[in-house]
Amino acid sequence: MKLKQYIGVRKRPWGKYAAGIRDSTRHGMRVWFGTFNTPEEAALAYDQAAFAMRGPSVSLNFPLEKVVESLEKMNYSCKEGSSLAKALKESHRKLRNTQKKNEEILIKEEDMVVLEDLGSDLLEELLSESTSSSTS
Repeated sequence: MKLKQYIGVRKRPWGKYAAGIRDSTRHGMRVWFGTFNTPEEAALAYDQAAFAMRGPSVSLNFPLEKVVESLEKMNYSCKEGSSLAKALKESHRKLRNTQKKNEEILIKEEDMVVLEDLGSDLLEELLSESTSSSTS
């Protein structure tokens, strides 16, 4: 089965997907937004940049409404005179770092062992039983 080819997305040799776009404000230099786990995530990153840089008439991977909604959720900001592509790249980097931190927290909670204090009386009883069984 052939995978759907998305505009602005390349598959990396290690299995991740990269999204990039040429930035006309930087003499056509390619701006990479990073690597993504799925081709759909990478395609959405491309669409966000393409729409923000070139407007609604540009060819997109997803419906315009989905792209606009995703940009609103990102709440990215671009300083005047700065590159929109660079601003989106920074927003994606921050989003990925937040997601990684959340994954690390979940992993730490799963690996956690909780010990309950049952009191010193039980400890004394267990110790005395172990001492008496070793002397018999």
